[in-house]
Amino acid sequence: MSTGVRRRMGVEERRQQLIGVALELFGSRSPDEVSIDEIASAAGISRPLVYHYFPGKLSLYEAALQRASDDLAARFVEPQEGPLGARLLRVMGRYFDFVDEHGPGFSALMRGGPAVGSSTTNALVDSVRQAAYVQILAHLGVTDPPARLELVVRSWISLAESTALIWLDGRRIPRAELETQLVHDFAALLAVSAAHDGEMGALLRRVLGDQPADGPFGDLVGRLSRFMD
Repeated sequence: MSTGVRRRMGVEERRQQLIGVALELFGSRSPDEVSIDEIASAAGISRPLVYHYFPGKLSLYEAALQRASDDLAARFVEPQEGPLGARLLRVMGRYFDFVDEHGPGFSALMRGGPAVGSSTTNALVDSVRQAAYVQILAHLGVTDPPARLELVVRSWISLAESTALIWLDGRRIPRAELETQLVHDFAALLAVSAAHDGEMGALLRRVLGDQPADGPFGDLVGRLSRFMD
């Protein structure tokens, strides 16, 4: 039989527990709807003890965002093997897994929550965008991107964010369709830029040169060709 005696946690272990509890609560509801009392109750400790580890809800929220941002950034990591379209599709699948699991928290972060204006919060959001940017360039095999390519990649990352936010508001479009559409959007942005710049044209030819007909990029070409018959 259990004696009901609780194991005492060390300082760092307790901090990590509180961050995990806060992340779960912030991920299921808008952070401004979550109280310190709820966090304390979910963690099985008193309200004053929460304040012993964190000065207030904002600092706990930022700690939870740090863990979430590390998780989200890691979802852009993908082995640089195989067709680019298939790689991006797997990345989008993991990205929307995160959005699906942490919808309210993701929405509050991107649209503004209790940490609006916080330099820490802004830095965390920017760190995810930068991690995604670096990963996409690595997949393209580019270390010193020209201005047009930087514009394409950063625009696509912003598009993925806004698409996810719109999808969360009712989920009216099947998620799998949006993941594919975003991969198509990347190819389309490259193509439009290539129409204005020879260097981008060469990159586009290299990117599309080894794409299978049954992959995401080949699928886009097939869909567009229907309008040209």
